[in-house]
Amino acid sequence: MTRVKRGVLKTKTRRNVLKQVKGFRLNRRSKEASAIEAIMHAGANAFAHRRDKKGDFRRLWNVRINAILRENGSTYSKFIGAMKKKNIEIDRKILSTLAQTNPETFKRILAQAK
Repeated sequence: MTRVKRGVLKTKTRRNVLKQVKGFRLNRRSKEASAIEAIMHAGANAFAHRRDKKGDFRRLWNVRINAILRENGSTYSKFIGAMKKKNIEIDRKILSTLAQTNPETFKRILAQAK
């Protein structure tokens, strides 16, 4: 078997790893083994937090909807229950946008749900 010298490939791999951890602290930015571990953890957290972000936005929409409903003498839970009974299928993202930008339109939907 012929001898394979890995100097060029090894250096290229190391350079790419260290480029990814630019801005990290302590050994994580300079030592290859620590850097690889940091990249793995960062990737796992990024994946999990992309999922968390969806829940965060849903909570934000709920708060916005509830805020305008309280001004109009209703509550979030009663409103959503009434929407389901009347088979009005508008998602929370759109309701939140309407509550923020077009309160008149939102009030018409509220009146329809009651």
